[in-house]
Amino acid sequence: RECEMLNKKMNVLIEVNSGEEMKKYGIAPSHVKDLALYINDLPNLNLQGLMTMGPRFGDPELSRPYFRLVRDLFEDLRGGKYSGPEFQYLSMGMSNNYRIAIQEGANIIRLGRILFDGISVYN
Repeated sequence: RECEMLNKKMNVLIEVNSGEEMKKYGIAPSHVKDLALYINDLPNLNLQGLMTMGPRFGDPELSRPYFRLVRDLFEDLRGGKYSGPEFQYLSMGMSNNYRIAIQEGANIIRLGRILFDGISVYN
């Protein structure tokens, strides 16, 4: 509604709760296609992709099935009526598992701790 009042179009990603964890935000994988269709009908939103954090494990390899699930959803949406031509972003992975995320198709990763470990912001 705000975008409509401002005559703007907002780029958005759907956050997928790939592990279906109660304490995390995002939509269940089984509802992603329905939400994508809904967003496509909203003139002031531009669906550009999917994102997930996945469950956090000590062993990054354990993240792989969750990233693969979201990549498969991304590919399904990309090839169908659920997305427009700008649907191109797959955001997965964080400092502890970004390598696995890239192997599974991520083209956006979120790095924080790995960049700032050992760096003091007060120096």
